[in-house]
Amino acid sequence: MTRHKNSVETISVHVPFTIRKYGGRKQVVTPTDIPVQRPRADGTLVKALGRAFRWKRMLESGEFATVKELAEHEKLGFSYMTRVLRLSLLAPDIVEAILGGVQPPELTLAALLEPFPAEWDGQFKTYSIKPPNASSPNTSET
Repeated sequence: MTRHKNSVETISVHVPFTIRKYGGRKQVVTPTDIPVQRPRADGTLVKALGRAFRWKRMLESGEFATVKELAEHEKLGFSYMTRVLRLSLLAPDIVEAILGGVQPPELTLAALLEPFPAEWDGQFKTYSIKPPNASSPNTSET
């Protein structure tokens, strides 16, 4: 193939994607019809969940009598500790989604530190997560 010295070939490639912030990190999000890499768990959420369940275990074991004592020991604010401790009340399926990295993008630590329903059904609705054993709308009972 011969090329002329003055010929210019231009190729344009369009790749649709968005950039979202997950736990303080920016991540490229591609459309759902394009295969993507295996999801990674949000380290910030995983760390907060770990703290919540650790602190809950410390309180239940009697190591600390009150949340205030535990907050002083951990050198954290009482308010922050109570908001993080509340994560131990999340439905197991939501915890698994977070640990598996498949939670909705809007489910961030900031969102979880806001008040949420104690009932698991309410949590599924609040965070737009499909509850386990939810029958699809196209199935009918016989």
